[in-house]
Amino acid sequence: MDTPGCENLQLVSFHSTSKGLSGECGRRGGYMELHNIDPYVQTQLYKLASSGLCAGEESYSQFLRQELDIYLSLKRRAKSLTDGLNAIDGISSTAAEGAMYAFPRVDMPIKALEEAARTGQTPDNIYCMSLLEETGICVVPVSGFGQKEGRVGFRTTFLPQEDELDKAIVEFGRHHKLFCDRYS
Repeated sequence: MDTPGCENLQLVSFHSTSKGLSGECGRRGGYMELHNIDPYVQTQLYKLASSGLCAGEESYSQFLRQELDIYLSLKRRAKSLTDGLNAIDGISSTAAEGAMYAFPRVDMPIKALEEAARTGQTPDNIYCMSLLEETGICVVPVSGFGQKEGRVGFRTTFLPQEDELDKAIVEFGRHHKLFCDRYS
């Protein structure tokens, strides 16, 4: 169907179908749509877009090394996060596999559970807000993910760089002790 007044409209539209390599899930993908674009310009754009896809270029071996370094770093960070969380008394986490997240379980003091009931909040929301206020670390309560009744915890990621993640793990431990002391 034609839109009156748009007969000469030139339109270039980009659409993403996935996320990138640098810490996001999956690989990059997408497409570009050209409408009413001069055929010569289209040819040049297609040539430009396809010129960077050649695997035989000198930079390909560098790309492979960088890609491997990223994956190995993500693997180290996943292990570091779950090991660090499991070292905190009252927090337990399964290994983070296949995603960029860990879902640790938090043992809550009875008084914190009572406070949650009194204020009409979920216990993990109280915990997550306390963590944010105390440390600046933002996590998501697991109650928003359809968890089993009574499970308290949060979702966190291991995407920060390794040195920053190490600092965050220390902060998780410091906060948990303060939180438990506050509600004991």
